[in-house]
Amino acid sequence: MTTNEQEIRALIEGWAAAVRAGDLAAVLEDHSADIVMFDVPPPYQGARGLDEYRETWPGFFQWQASGAVFEIESLEVTAGEDVAFAFALLRCGMAEEFPASPTRLRLTLGLRKENGRWVVSHEHHSFPSEDSPGAESEVRELVGHWSDRTAAKDLEGLMDGIAEEVVSYEHAGPLQYVGKSAVREVCKAGLDTATGGVSLSTPDMTVLTRGDLAIAWGLDHVEATTADGDVDSWSRATRVFQRQETGWKLIHQHLSFPANDPGRDQ
Repeated sequence: MTTNEQEIRALIEGWAAAVRAGDLAAVLEDHSADIVMFDVPPPYQGARGLDEYRETWPGFFQWQASGAVFEIESLEVTAGEDVAFAFALLRCGMAEEFPASPTRLRLTLGLRKENGRWVVSHEHHSFPSEDSPGAESEVRELVGHWSDRTAAKDLEGLMDGIAEEVVSYEHAGPLQYVGKSAVREVCKAGLDTATGGVSLSTPDMTVLTRGDLAIAWGLDHVEATTADGDVDSWSRATRVFQRQETGWKLIHQHLSFPANDPGRDQ
């Protein structure tokens, strides 16, 4: 590690210690007069200049005093002779959230040397968004996979994306089916009734996602050839998904026909 990198690492670690201590003067000390900070909250154009940068800290200190932590978990520094950058991950949240919470504050710093000393000229703070841009498409892909596996009469494929702890309210049977094995038996019984082709689709499905949860609802359309004749059935479906370590999993579904309509031949 070069001397410049050592100096910058010490500067950043000292800054983080000042933040934890709520020492505003020390927080400001190694920042340039033209500092630009892109912070987690607005304004979206950032805090520009030392005066605006100063104004961002009192509210944070007040929140931190309620029991929050601000600790560097990892820090990488790259330095030239007069320009440098660093990036870090920090535990920033209420103390009781850690170490279980995977959420980390992401920090990028741009530095330059002024009059022989390093100063921070840019800071960018962010948390990962709770809304994953791909979440909706991932849930839709899973539901589409179930449609494909239904047509293929692939029971094990239908179990993909089903959580072990799933609770399902089905059209018929007991009040609820609890657990993946119980839902597997329901799916098996449905496939076994089809003596010919079978299809399942939800043509106009709505999907909403937030963080690690998603909800989808729409009208399920089932077509099948059975020993008793052809079936053309529409029913109401609400499904709840959770993103787990191995991907999105169905944790609850609620299927029903209207009480005065068996849902067939519509």
